[in-house]
Amino acid sequence: MPGLGCYKGQDVVRAFRNAGWTIARQKGSHVIMEKPGQEATLAIPVHKGRDVKRGTLRSLIKDAGMTIEDFIKNLP
Repeated sequence: MPGLGCYKGQDVVRAFRNAGWTIARQKGSHVIMEKPGQEATLAIPVHKGRDVKRGTLRSLIKDAGMTIEDFIKNLP
């Protein structure tokens, strides 16, 4: 299993967009994404100059019903 690296918020948003999630709205520095058929919404922090923390990223991947491998395949 490949390890989960450090990614910028915009890269995380692109990966989830490639997996079928759409941007519903943005509130401040957080992009809110949703997907038809999924109960969960994803709040992705997009802070300038900082990576998304690994624990936060793991939680987002889990909430999306994906595996780490699925997420990595969808990275730009």
